[in-house]
Amino acid sequence: MSIRPLDGVTVVSLEHAVAAPFCTRQLADLGARVIKVERPEVGDFARGYDQRVKGMSSHFVWANRSKESLALDLKQSEALEILRSLLKTADVFVQNLAPGATSRMGLSVEELKKLNPRLIICDISGYGNFGPYTNKKAYDLLIQSEAGFLSVTGTKETPSKAGNSIADIAAGMYAYTNILSALLLRNKTNVGSHIDVSMLESLGEWMSYPMYYAYDGAEPPQRSGASHATIYPYGPFGVAGGNTVMLGLQNEREWKLFCEKVLLSPDLAVDERFSSNFKRNENREALKKIIDDCFAELSIEVVTERLEDAQIANAQVNTMKDLWDHPQLGARHRWRYVDSPVGDIPAMLPPGLNDQYDYRMDPVPAVGQHSETILEGLGISADKIANLKSSKTI
Repeated sequence: MSIRPLDGVTVVSLEHAVAAPFCTRQLADLGARVIKVERPEVGDFARGYDQRVKGMSSHFVWANRSKESLALDLKQSEALEILRSLLKTADVFVQNLAPGATSRMGLSVEELKKLNPRLIICDISGYGNFGPYTNKKAYDLLIQSEAGFLSVTGTKETPSKAGNSIADIAAGMYAYTNILSALLLRNKTNVGSHIDVSMLESLGEWMSYPMYYAYDGAEPPQRSGASHATIYPYGPFGVAGGNTVMLGLQNEREWKLFCEKVLLSPDLAVDERFSSNFKRNENREALKKIIDDCFAELSIEVVTERLEDAQIANAQVNTMKDLWDHPQLGARHRWRYVDSPVGDIPAMLPPGLNDQYDYRMDPVPAVGQHSETILEGLGISADKIANLKSSKTI
């Protein structure tokens, strides 16, 4: 087996929902040992979001493979002592509990630094560890709203949320990259870091383009459904047979080729209404009618062939089933199977092919599946473990 970048790194995580689990799953992908602390019996509440994957939650199976599950009732003092024992030698501690929850457990940043000066502590929250919104409840859709995402997404009449948990994913990504940076820094300083990641700032970073577009009080990008808000034509267009093709133009050279080879109307390229992108955007309704009238008589195969011949970027408007069956993913061998409490589940390899190591693709754990093994590793006797079980500490 190849050496992975994070082999030998131990991560302890008090995590639930999406942001922190997605962060730590990516650390596990790179070889880290991730100990996921869960409530006895019920576990991470994301386990109950749905039952779409052979009875398991779709969110949970995605964000929790390759982890060890340790069941601990942290309201009991013995459970907290077990957690402290793990943190004494851990490399990374990740948590996305309610603001202040870990401090109330006696696990403040100051106390953790005394316990383990090399520990990297990563807090993930909606709004960060200080500021007027610190204690405000924050879920993914609420952060999409606060970050202005809904204001530029959807149709003119109806704002729309993203189809996935984009604010959680953004926070999980920045927590992941901040932890990698902190590990590199620790190699130079021999001291851990405290990282404070907020969902608002994470999604806010991804909103920088529309923010700058609306700079100094300017009009923001208008909601335009699946079409690009400021570049046209760039979006979905209907073709014969009720099908849809997605296409996008980026410059004037492509506009000329689009007119000549796709619409077969070379004179349109010099039509003053459409002679630059901002004019095409201003006159998008007139241009849309021209494109729709042309495409209405053409099959998706003919339109796609013309677009390819003109080297105009295009794509199919795929469903989730289409993505499962995507020929490019199959050709690049992106699918593996991972074990779970309900049997094998297909899982896509993490993005990025590296010729020096293989990603870790280990099972999705059951609640408390690794509790005994982890406690034995701490030197806790079988009798003590039995007592902890009977008292429902684990």
